Amino acid sequence: MGSAHAQAWPNKPIRFVVPFPAGGGTDLIGRELTQKMTEATKWNFVIDNRPGSGGNIGIDNVAKSPPDGHSLVLGQTSNLAINATLYDKLPYDPVKDLTPISLVASAPLTLVVATNSKYRTLSDIVAASKAKPGSINFATSGNGTVAHLAMELFQREAGIKLMHIPYKGAAQGINDVMSERVEVYVSSIPTLLGHIKNGKLRPLVVTSLKRVDDLPDAPTIAESGYKGFEAVTWFGVLGPANLPADVVGRLNTEINKALQTPALQKQLSDQGADVLGGSPEQFGKLIRDDIVRWGKVVKDSGAKID
Repeated sequence: MGSAHAQAWPNKPIRFVVPFPAGGGTDLIGRELTQKMTEATKWNFVIDNRPGSGGNIGIDNVAKSPPDGHSLVLGQTSNLAINATLYDKLPYDPVKDLTPISLVASAPLTLVVATNSKYRTLSDIVAASKAKPGSINFATSGNGTVAHLAMELFQREAGIKLMHIPYKGAAQGINDVMSERVEVYVSSIPTLLGHIKNGKLRPLVVTSLKRVDDLPDAPTIAESGYKGFEAVTWFGVLGPANLPADVVGRLNTEINKALQTPALQKQLSDQGADVLGGSPEQFGKLIRDDIVRWGKVVKDSGAKID
């Protein structure tokens, strides 16, 4: 299968599945990455948005595709590391049914409130919640998402109880926070940055260990009195299991080259994402490690989806 396969590949457009709707953070990262790869290689990528079931539908579609290098998926923490424990029956095994190719980027989460909200800091939320447990609600784009579980972790650390409101995606939840029907919204920075920049939302904190260049005034949770607190969502490219090693190698090389271009680095940075890259082995190890790490949080939180 060696070099002869690599020379013949790709011999048709490469389907690049994004397991979330068009216009969201994952979609933007996928489009920007494939655009840069097309410019460098002249390969033809077709973005295929397949949202639903927390990203499981899109991942499963690629897991069950022929391992010929013409079907790829942009997976992330939720559908590769969290859903393994969250769902009673996952239609794919994130370790056995997929070939990791390369990490692309990671993005911290941010907790936002409406611009006119009375809550000005994370301490305000904690104090109000301690005074009246369960009185403050926070919204995310779904049960068992990184945002939901990061807040479960934080509630345990802070010794507070907040009410979780899961939405079926970001748009309605963001609107409900802007109109103050919901107090706090938690999501990755790429999803919320536009609304923050146009003054509709105000960030209270970020969940990375260091501050984010795009939100220089938002402290980290770690520096807000919760030492070592970190929760980020990462994105990476995978194919079906048994993808030929030469195809994996070529894809990994081209993804890493694209990630080193100043233009793509700026595009990702402008969305609040950190460029990663690296080897297929590093990506595979991260998936296995995070299945254990987030699996514990899922079990401790009691979150479950049938």
